Amino acid sequence: MIKTDVLVIGAGPAGSTAARFAAKGGAKVILMDKKSEIGAPKRCAEGVSKRTFEILELEADPHWITQEIEGIRLIAPDGTDVWLTNDVVELPEAGYILERKVFDKHLAMEAGRAGAEIRIKTQAKGLKKEEDGSYTVTCECMGEVFDINAKIIIGADGPESHVAKWAGLKAITKPKHMEAGVQFEMCNAKMERNDVLEFYFGSVAPGGYFWLFPKGDDIVNAGLAIIPEMAEKSAYEYLVDAVNNCYALKDAQPVELNVGGDPVGGLVKEMYNDNILLCGDAASQVNPLTGGGITSGITGGKLAGQTAAEAIAAGDCSKEFLKKYAELVDEAMGHDMDKYSKACDYLWSLNDDDLNSIAKAFQDIEFETLGTTELVKALIKVQPSAALKLRKLFL
Repeated sequence: MIKTDVLVIGAGPAGSTAARFAAKGGAKVILMDKKSEIGAPKRCAEGVSKRTFEILELEADPHWITQEIEGIRLIAPDGTDVWLTNDVVELPEAGYILERKVFDKHLAMEAGRAGAEIRIKTQAKGLKKEEDGSYTVTCECMGEVFDINAKIIIGADGPESHVAKWAGLKAITKPKHMEAGVQFEMCNAKMERNDVLEFYFGSVAPGGYFWLFPKGDDIVNAGLAIIPEMAEKSAYEYLVDAVNNCYALKDAQPVELNVGGDPVGGLVKEMYNDNILLCGDAASQVNPLTGGGITSGITGGKLAGQTAAEAIAAGDCSKEFLKKYAELVDEAMGHDMDKYSKACDYLWSLNDDDLNSIAKAFQDIEFETLGTTELVKALIKVQPSAALKLRKLFL
């Protein structure tokens, strides 16, 4: 029997961050992941804000940044586009496109440097609650089965978390809030600007959008996410159609296919209990409006790791003590998650004609700064019917 203070299951950005900050806080930590290579395969468009690295307390490293981003381009179904770039509008927060296969591995290495023990190709097979409140996890690595006993488990094992189910937490994402995502990494793309993210809205991706995220030179992540309940075909079929109809990709070739689920229903009901915490996609720490989960997952992971270390130091791993984690998460992102979720409900009610008319009206608006509130103000101005649903949320 292997014993530790904290066992983190899942070495994505949230899990590795949780392990790092738990170890920095003085806890004995094991970080495990079922994959043989941390960071592969990627299931992400790889975009983050620069604020991410402030949260991580790390400097941005060119080894895992492929492109700096200076704006966005919004494209309506009829091709009407709106450019919101740093040469025409003040951008409060620019960002980067990462190379997740390098970035994720780097975060795991930072956890290791902080003192965490890393176990790769190690899969959790089951969870047992002991009389003293700790958990014993049955694990398998290269055919060997063994147990790890931990005072605190941090589940960072993705949107369909086995840890959450085994522990009986109410952390289920409803089907109507689980996006199906699919993406090609492609070469020989010809985007108009390599420092601008492109978002295509409407029936091209029901319940989501089609994106082009440039990775430097002629390389691009071309993907989309849909809500299956709103769709008439598979996400892959929508992606193939979108790629075939995208001028920037007319000569592009795929070199990688990525698929995965994305929980966009807001934070789960239960992300903690006695001796257990959830973070990242396992806690649905994902922006419902954009589907982005790296920055928010890292935030959740940091808070989980810090809280776990404090609980170990205090000798109190109870639900009452760990409640602090949920309170910190709610303070950091709860309000935004709620308003973005309600904004999604409104956006899903718009058809292609609505989106075309909004895009045309947006072309005549001069934005002084770019942010969610500014975009919503503009939306209310050009479509007054949005006022009742969105004004109280954003203004």
